[in-house]
Amino acid sequence: MTEVSFYTGVSGRIDYACRLLRKAVLQGAKVTVCAPAPVLDRLDKALWTFEATEFVPHLRWGPDKGQALTPAMQATPVWLVEQADLAPHHDVLLNLGDELVPGFEAFDRVLEVVSTDAMDASGGRGRFKQYRSQGLNVKHHEVKA
Repeated sequence: MTEVSFYTGVSGRIDYACRLLRKAVLQGAKVTVCAPAPVLDRLDKALWTFEATEFVPHLRWGPDKGQALTPAMQATPVWLVEQADLAPHHDVLLNLGDELVPGFEAFDRVLEVVSTDAMDASGGRGRFKQYRSQGLNVKHHEVKA
């Protein structure tokens, strides 16, 4: 059964996502990040710049890329996608979108990052209820600024 964890009260979703991704990669996890293209653009840029002395290996992928997957690409631990089913691994799903990710059940773990923004918080509460209504045990972590 998929394990779901919510991180709420986050002041900056992209910065917090970078930290979660760094931690997951250091623990050996493979992570699929699913979000709309503008969010993925910001995250892609942030992953290159958020720490001067560290690098989180990641890959932006979509059906429009028009290239074959190489073994090195498949081994990349963080995939940034608009559709979760485009990633080759299903360890961890980080949802930075506003809705449940179709097919999230295929992942061992789902992470949701919810900011202090009123609209984002409201959407997060809705997703929390949706996961619960599907019988999933949802963990909540309140992030202190």
